[in-house]
Amino acid sequence: MLPHDPLCRVLYVDLARRRSWVEERTDLFAETLGGAGVGIRLLDEECPPGADPLGPENPIILTVGPLVGLFPVASKTVAMFKSPHTGNLGESHAGGRSAVALRMAGYGAAVIRGASPTPIYLVIEEGQVHFRDAAALWGMHSSYTAGSVLRKRESGSGMRSIMRIGRAGERLVSYACVITETYRHFGRLGFGAVWGSKRLKAIVVSGKRSLPVADRRAYRQTYDRIFQAATQSELMKKYHDLGTAMNVEPLNSIGGLPTRNLQSGQFEGAAAISGERLAEDYLGRRVACAHCPVACIHLAALRLPYPNDPYFYKTVMLGYDHEPIYATGSLLGLDDVPGMLQLMDEIEVQGLDVMSAGVALAWATEAQERGIITPQETDGLVLSFGQAQPYIEAVRRIVSQPTDFYRALAQGVEHAASLYGGVEFALAFGGNEMPGYHTGPACHVGYLTAARHSHLDSAGYSLDQQAVQTGADLIPKDVADALLAEERWRQVLTSLVICLFARSVYSPEVVLQALSSTGHNWSEDGLDKLGADILRRKYKFKQREGFSAAELRVPQRILETSAPAGPFDEAFIREAIARYETQVKSHHSGESKR
Repeated sequence: MLPHDPLCRVLYVDLARRRSWVEERTDLFAETLGGAGVGIRLLDEECPPGADPLGPENPIILTVGPLVGLFPVASKTVAMFKSPHTGNLGESHAGGRSAVALRMAGYGAAVIRGASPTPIYLVIEEGQVHFRDAAALWGMHSSYTAGSVLRKRESGSGMRSIMRIGRAGERLVSYACVITETYRHFGRLGFGAVWGSKRLKAIVVSGKRSLPVADRRAYRQTYDRIFQAATQSELMKKYHDLGTAMNVEPLNSIGGLPTRNLQSGQFEGAAAISGERLAEDYLGRRVACAHCPVACIHLAALRLPYPNDPYFYKTVMLGYDHEPIYATGSLLGLDDVPGMLQLMDEIEVQGLDVMSAGVALAWATEAQERGIITPQETDGLVLSFGQAQPYIEAVRRIVSQPTDFYRALAQGVEHAASLYGGVEFALAFGGNEMPGYHTGPACHVGYLTAARHSHLDSAGYSLDQQAVQTGADLIPKDVADALLAEERWRQVLTSLVICLFARSVYSPEVVLQALSSTGHNWSEDGLDKLGADILRRKYKFKQREGFSAAELRVPQRILETSAPAGPFDEAFIREAIARYETQVKSHHSGESKR
């Protein structure tokens, strides 16, 4: 690591006392690179056992890595916290400009402690932290409006990052998100509720620092290699052309697209909501995260008429990906694209995680169809698969919480089902709502075992699809070992804060070259041990907070609805979970050695 590298500087902020300071944590970054590795160490330091996730003792931790600002697609910020949604590890990643802005401001991490007595937002500039009154922003109807006000009020246009919460975070909805810029999010596990509990409305970050490299020639050669791969590979081209929405039709064709609360794996309206159709009829433009040449963010242009005026429209630009399409489209039986996009927009306005919101609405719809809940619980609202407007209104009520039912639904589908019934069709894994893949046992084992209960941790859906293509039988032991190996390597990538879309670009060889050119000397064995150690630490934190893999509920619906790589039963899932948990603690879990 180079001397005086700003990556080693950790900014500490105390909201209660309105003070900030910087500590040099060179050893911490040298041992763990940054990102997820630094984040879990800081979470261990800052979050006491048994902390209330919505209490002042739960920290906000933001971390970046050594390749940020230097190499393409090193564009993510990692957030660590105790999740109010699951009660254990909270980890969420966001693109946009937040990572580059934090590093250009001169920091590798920020730790935010305590809670403010009144609404506040932070402005972090190079060498300074300002505490601003957010009373006028608190309670604003739209997250868009809050962002617009901050853009006009604060300096740094073009280089800054604006992170903020919507009303869902203020109202402590357990799956509230943090919006960064306009089209990227710290989406999962309730990071927005943690901000709301601290009365923290927003953080604005900007800086102009230059970043050192150890070997300019090697840096340029490695940069060119990564840039070429990121812009010319077929996979990255697909991310640019259609984005992850390209997954909708292929998943549907094999029966892996969750539909109507996973009552089916195929949706008759898939073509209408496919990436191809959206690109043809609605694509307004593409945008990119800072220092990314791929531009995978696809924005739909939706024209909405003004009331009582047939000739005037407003155009709303909405970001869409596979997961929002699944959560507000097939899972809810919606093939009405304008309705689906308006539902996405309302979720954005309120500041909710789109996957958790969609799964909650899907469960509530089936529960109402079965008579488990009635219009009395829903405050007169009738939810029906394929009908967008009741869903839009339900999203508003999840945030405003006019009845006990909406207050329960605001804490997630696991919590609501535990109170009202219908647990057997509640699509939650470790308390986190289901992502958009029902491909077979590997994807579901991945959701259950992964540190974040996310499809992005270990990509089990790819194992299922490989089995479908080859005709091979899946074996619990092999599934667990493959998921674990993938998740360990992804700990390295998320410590570098590489966007996981570029995981094929950043091979171990390329990672080592990039690190070497910037003054970080590692070996491939050292990286392997680092990944294992980070994952072990995450599991240790989860278990400290009461998590037990053996006690995980397996949603019965996943066993009832046929999947492409199937059939499978609960015994398969349990065997793979047990193997995974045992292997997390195996001989690879020793401290990393560079």
